[in-house]
Amino acid sequence: MRTSIRRGALRLFLAALALARFHSFAQSDQAIYSDALANAWQDWSGGWATVNLNNASPAHSGSKSASVAMTGAWQGFYLHHDPQNTATFSNLTFWVNGGTSGGQLVNVQATRDQSPQTVVQLSALPTNSWRQISLPLAALGVSNVANLDGFWIQDRTGGAQPTFFVDDIKLVAYPPPAVVQVSVNATQTVRTVDARWFAVNAAVWDSQFDTANTSAILGEMGCQALRFPGGSLSDEYHWASNKSGTNSWTWWTSFDAFAHIATNLHAQTFITVNYGSGTALEASNWVRYANITRGCGFKYWEIGNENYGDWETDTNTFAHDPFTYATRAKDYLLAMKGADPTIKVGVVAVTGEDSYSNGYTSHPATNPRTSQAHNGWTPVMLATLKNLGVTPDFLIYHRYAQNPLAENDANLLASSLSWTNDAGDLRQQLTDYLGTNGAAVELICTENNSVSFDPGKQTTSLVNALFLADSLGNLAQTEFNSLVWWDLRNGEITTNNNSAALYGWRPYGNYGLVNDSAGAALTNRYPAWFAFKLLKNFARGGDRVVRAASDYPLVSVFACQRTNGAVTLLAVNKSPSNTFNTTISLNAFAPHTNGTLYTYGPPQDDAARTGVGSPDITQTNFAVVGTNFTLALQAYSLTVLSLPPAAPRLSAAVTNGQLRLKVTGQPGGGYAILRSSNFTSWSTLTNVSLSGSFVEWTEASPANAPARFYRAAWLP
Repeated sequence: MRTSIRRGALRLFLAALALARFHSFAQSDQAIYSDALANAWQDWSGGWATVNLNNASPAHSGSKSASVAMTGAWQGFYLHHDPQNTATFSNLTFWVNGGTSGGQLVNVQATRDQSPQTVVQLSALPTNSWRQISLPLAALGVSNVANLDGFWIQDRTGGAQPTFFVDDIKLVAYPPPAVVQVSVNATQTVRTVDARWFAVNAAVWDSQFDTANTSAILGEMGCQALRFPGGSLSDEYHWASNKSGTNSWTWWTSFDAFAHIATNLHAQTFITVNYGSGTALEASNWVRYANITRGCGFKYWEIGNENYGDWETDTNTFAHDPFTYATRAKDYLLAMKGADPTIKVGVVAVTGEDSYSNGYTSHPATNPRTSQAHNGWTPVMLATLKNLGVTPDFLIYHRYAQNPLAENDANLLASSLSWTNDAGDLRQQLTDYLGTNGAAVELICTENNSVSFDPGKQTTSLVNALFLADSLGNLAQTEFNSLVWWDLRNGEITTNNNSAALYGWRPYGNYGLVNDSAGAALTNRYPAWFAFKLLKNFARGGDRVVRAASDYPLVSVFACQRTNGAVTLLAVNKSPSNTFNTTISLNAFAPHTNGTLYTYGPPQDDAARTGVGSPDITQTNFAVVGTNFTLALQAYSLTVLSLPPAAPRLSAAVTNGQLRLKVTGQPGGGYAILRSSNFTSWSTLTNVSLSGSFVEWTEASPANAPARFYRAAWLP
C-alpha cells in the first residue's frame, strides 16, 4: 500500500463522518461501453486507431457511440481492463454500424495479460444500419479464465478502412441456476488450518490500541495474530524512541503498549523492523528487548515493508535495489538471530520474475531452470541471498486486489481465485533461485485488503466482508501460512471513490475494521469485522481443510473438519440480488440431525444503518436430514454451517472377566465414555479420539461391582 495512505493515517483519523443513501445493484451483465466507458474499462487505442467515444450520430441507444477511424494497416479499437475472472460470463456482445460506406472487414481478439488469444473474423459490416455481434467467450479463448484484460476490433485487410461505429458493448452473464450443487468430502484433506490466517495489522497511530475495548474487540472477532508497527511507517519507525524519522513527538502506541495487548491475547506476532532508515543493530536490539528482556516470545520478524516500491522510505545509496536489500538483509538476519536464535526472519518478495527491477541491471539473476536472465526484485534478491549463504525463514507477500478509481464489486469478488497462482509463482521462484534450500521457506501474507491506496466506500461495504471471507477461503487451498488484514483502525475519508456504481451506504472509505470514536457499539464495526467474527465458527488453528466444490462461480464454498470431528461449511454468495437454493452433498461424514447456521448479510448491514434490528451475526438452529439436504443462501451473504457428527454408538463385550467398550463414530472425532448407576448422575471415565471409525476401551472396575450403565457422547 502506498506511502500517502500510511503517512496520512493520522490525517485520515480526523476525517468527518457523513450520511448517504443505501444503494442496491442487481447481478447482471457487465457494461463496457454505453454512451461512455463503464466498470473501469479504458480506451487503449491511442496511436493505433482514431477513436471518439463521444460520437453523437449514429447511436444505437442513448445519445452517443464510439466512432473508429482506421487510417492505416492493422489499426484497431482496443479496450483494456485490469485482469478479471470470466467464470460468470458467457459472451461478448456489441452493436456495430459500418456507416455510409459499410463493408469494413475486421477481426475481434480478446487478450489475457495483454497476450492476444483466438482470432474471430466478422462478416462485412452493414451499411447505415446496426447489427448485434455476439461472440462466445469460448470462441475468443477466454472462457472461464482469471485474466481477461481486454479485446480489440482490428483491420484485417492491411490497409485503411472507412469509419465505423460501435455501441452497447458488454459481457453477458450466465443466467443463475435453479439449484446450485455443493459437495463436501471429509476424507480429502487439503491442508491444516494455520492460526496465523486470522490476523490483523496494528499500528502506532492507533491511540486506542492499548485499551480494554481493543482487547475485547480482538477477542470477540477471534484474532489470533497481530502485526506491528504499521506498513510503510515501519521503514521510518524507531522502536526505542517510538518516533519516526526526526519527529519530535512520540506515537500513541509504543511497542510496550502493543506487547501488552498481544501477550494478553496470546496472539502470534509479526514485527516489521526498519530497513529503509534503520540498522541491523537497531533491529537486533529490538529482538533482544522483546524476547530476552521482556520475554514476549515474538517469533516472526520482517525485514522492512514493500521495499521494492518507490513509495517506501529508503535512505540507502541505491534505493529500492534488490541487490542492496539482500546484502543488508544478511546483516539483519544474522544480527537478529544472534539476539534470539529461535525467531523466524522473513524477506520482502513480489510475484513475477521481472517485477520491480526499478532500473537496476548490474546484478541480473539467471534462472537455472530456464537459463533466462531477470532483473526483477525477487530473482535478484533470492539469488544474492543464496550467493551470500543465507536462507530466509519466510517470504513476505502483500496482496491488494484493485487500484483506486478502478474498484469494481464483481471483479473484487472474483479476484481471490488468484491466490493459487500467487502461491505457485512464489514457490517456483524459491525453487529456481534457492534450490533445495527454498523448500523450507514459508509463504506469508502480512497485508491484504481490497484496494492498494486511497480507500473508498468499497472498503467499508458489505462487499469487502465477502471479499475477506472469500480471500481466506481461497488462500486456505494454498500453502500460504498467514493472512494479515490491513488493518484494525485507520480513519474515515470521504474524498476517494464513493461511486454510485459501488454497493454500500457508507459515503467514506476506511482501511480499518472498526471505528471506535463513539465507543464500543456494534454499529462502529464495519462489515469486514463481522466476517472475522463469523470465521471463528468456521475454523481455528489445527483444524483440517477438506475438499469442497460448487458448480456455480457466484457461490464460493470451503469446508473444514474441526479437531472435535465436526464439519463446517463456509459459503459466500457473491450475487447482490439472487438467493440461491443449494443442494449440499456430504461424503464420508454422517451429520447429526441438528446443525447451527451463522449468517451475515444485507439485513445485518442495513440494521447498522437504520438502527432497526441487530447488526450482529445471526445464529439459528438448522435441521439436517441425512447426507443430502438443501440450504438457501441469501444474496450478498456469508454463511457458516456447523455440523456435529452423528451420535456415536456404544457396544460392550465381556472378555476374560473385563468389560470392553467399543465406541463407533466419526473419524477424527472426540468422545467421552460416561458411567452411571442410576441413569441420572453420570461421571466421565475417559475421553477417546477416533483415528478410524471406532476405538475400544477396557473398563477396569471389578466384575462384581454394582449394576452400572454406560453411554458415549460427542465432545464439542
